[in-house]
Amino acid sequence: MLEIRDLHAYYGKSHILQGVDLDVGAGEVVSLLGRNGVGRSTLVKAVMGEVPPRGAIRFKGHWIAGLPNHRIARLGLGYVPEHRDVFPYLTVRQNLQLGVKNPRRPGKWRLEQMLDMFPNLARRADSPAGVLSGGEKQMLTICRTLMGDPDLMMIDEPTEGLAPLIVRQVGDLIAEIARAGVAILLVEQKLSIALDISHRVYVMGHGRIVFEGTPAELRANDGVRREWLEV
Repeated sequence: MLEIRDLHAYYGKSHILQGVDLDVGAGEVVSLLGRNGVGRSTLVKAVMGEVPPRGAIRFKGHWIAGLPNHRIARLGLGYVPEHRDVFPYLTVRQNLQLGVKNPRRPGKWRLEQMLDMFPNLARRADSPAGVLSGGEKQMLTICRTLMGDPDLMMIDEPTEGLAPLIVRQVGDLIAEIARAGVAILLVEQKLSIALDISHRVYVMGHGRIVFEGTPAELRANDGVRREWLEV
């Protein structure tokens, strides 16, 4: 579904991505792991067109490198940024409605379904999104992306800064989305979440992929974990 080959990206003169190859199949959950600053968020931004990519990116048979991000989104690629961007003065309900790509042809994810799945959002459906907690904002950004009926979601650091109970709820949400058939590329630091829900994992270091394998293979590889993941 998503194929990335020899992807490079720069911030000014800084060479951040240095020839990355990565694949996500239909219905697959793939986690991209690594320490802060190695280029994981840059990769999803490059795929989404927020950072100029150099290399080949194909999604559902379409070459998307260099396309405007609204065209990429309309192909069925959803993106949940790490900063939990919500429209603070719009209500929770209005934020969710903004995720719909075509109001005349709604997808399989409906507003009332989102509110049924998340009672906290339902209780605050008519409150400004700016008053939500960090965990509630994360749920809202994920649900708003789902409202666009994506075939693949790229989710960047969804559990960063959240309390342990909320971390587990976010992990459960991502697993539920995957069970519904949506492919997921998850950028995450918490191994306990990533390894529990992923089919495959990549580890990035210094702008390159340094490991690819199953969660079981990563658990068994002490050397990779020590060199590229553990603090």
